[in-house]
Amino acid sequence: MTGVPASTAGGTGRAPAPGGKLGAAAVNQASLWNIANILTMLRLVLVPGFVMLLLADGGYDPAMRAWAWAAFAVAMITDIFDGHLARTYNLVTDFGKIADPIADKAIMGAALICLSYLGDLPWWVTGVILFRELGITLMRFWVIRHGVIPASRGGKLKTLAQGTATGMYVLALTGPLATLRFWVMAIAVVLTVVTAIDYVRQAIVLRRQGLAARRASQDPAS
Repeated sequence: MTGVPASTAGGTGRAPAPGGKLGAAAVNQASLWNIANILTMLRLVLVPGFVMLLLADGGYDPAMRAWAWAAFAVAMITDIFDGHLARTYNLVTDFGKIADPIADKAIMGAALICLSYLGDLPWWVTGVILFRELGITLMRFWVIRHGVIPASRGGKLKTLAQGTATGMYVLALTGPLATLRFWVMAIAVVLTVVTAIDYVRQAIVLRRQGLAARRASQDPAS
């Protein structure tokens, strides 16, 4: 703030802070049809289209798989932007809280299951990743009354590794690139398991702290 009255600044008032008008509008107009939710819905709509492209002609048409990769890449990119927009401009809605994680897991789950169905990816890899994602989501709901488990740096690296590796498997790669994607997926699986263990540890600690705080608040002696 400059402390200069509008009348002494030529009657125009102070210039709004960067993003101020947009932020204020978002606070007043956060609804189902905001940009963050639209990106989330776009990601959900992309899932069936992605599956059809990936499985077209038995799943072995390089051109169709390239288009499938493009759809997958768009879904991953919108995942980054919708969360950023929702937090930055206060566009968080109940729909977004539910739909965003569903959209994330829908596109990744569809890709993994289709790749395993085509024989490109071992089923145990798909099982480990999907079991982890579902388990951690349920665990977050289990402890949510005690607090929120924040996304860790390891969790973000896991998401990046999973998206990169899965995208490489969607493409019809051969030679050294096919070998590289194997190692990228191996890193993704290791991060998937390691971060799952860390989240379980955090959930246990958070629940113990929450129960202890509740007992302390109910203790008349306190």
